[in-house]
Amino acid sequence: MQHAAKGKSKIVQKCTLPLTSARSIDLVVTDLAVIGFPGGQITLLETAPGVSVAEVIAATEADLSIPNNVPEMKI
Repeated sequence: MQHAAKGKSKIVQKCTLPLTSARSIDLVVTDLAVIGFPGGQITLLETAPGVSVAEVIAATEADLSIPNNVPEMKI
């Protein structure tokens, strides 16, 4: 999915749209990053090739947990 659209992040602190599933998600893959939710904490797992951690943070409304080592996705 696109990480952001029309200048706004799709990865937000709290969903304001109608929920379409009774279950929570555990992984989000966007054009910029792979984001997981280990222990309920939104965590940057990987960046897309050529995308820096800083770029992902800037494009994300939600507060991301950033591990010491964030690898680049293998395509």
